[in-house]
Amino acid sequence: MRRVLFLLPFFLFTQTVFSQNLENRKEPAFKPGEELKYRLRYGFITAAEATLNVLDSDVKFDNKAVYHLVAQGRTAASFNLFYKVRNRYDSYIDRTELIPYLYTENIREANYRRVDKVRFYQDQEKVVGNKGTFKGKDKTFDLVSAFYFARSLDLSSVKIGTQFTIPYFLDDEVSDLKITYVGKEKVKTPIGTFNCLKFNPSIKPGRIFRKDSKLYLWITDDGNRIPVKAQVEILVGSVTLEITSAKGLRY
Repeated sequence: MRRVLFLLPFFLFTQTVFSQNLENRKEPAFKPGEELKYRLRYGFITAAEATLNVLDSDVKFDNKAVYHLVAQGRTAASFNLFYKVRNRYDSYIDRTELIPYLYTENIREANYRRVDKVRFYQDQEKVVGNKGTFKGKDKTFDLVSAFYFARSLDLSSVKIGTQFTIPYFLDDEVSDLKITYVGKEKVKTPIGTFNCLKFNPSIKPGRIFRKDSKLYLWITDDGNRIPVKAQVEILVGSVTLEITSAKGLRY
């Protein structure tokens, strides 16, 4: 069940695309005060909800100002009787480069509890987690910071079929996420219809995903670059994530 509920942030963060050929725009696509809300549906049933917030912070790392990013996932009321989930993910990112310095997880799922703390030393390509020190790569992300970094990339020259890779730290290891740009589509959501960019991130088969499972993500083709819908095939059926609210947007 933990993997199913982790789809909430995973769906949101897999829009991430990174390449040496892609650079950030002059200013981030987001600002403090932004709040995005989503619901996770299994068939016609709302199984869980997620909220993303961008906050100001007085904390500094290496004497540099940061944004405080907060992602929270929780089961819907109808699912709490079976398996109650209250998860929170925090990331502190550089206001200019948008790379992470600190990432924490507070996992509360039924009787299971886990608290993780990860420190990123980008200049040294080093990641320090609960279980030791790991070799990072050039710009290593957690999934929360990866999501916000990707939103601010300049995708004006991206072509259909282009594949990108980003290094990220999760479950005590550094992995590479590969994403393919599919094209443009118009998507209808609970808060309106949007012109979107469509991506196909790679996923690992296992307890949740089939070997041939496909994951698709749609993000708005505008200055805000917010994900409005995602869909993935699982072992039985499919799961859909859709946006339900967006406030405090930069554009």
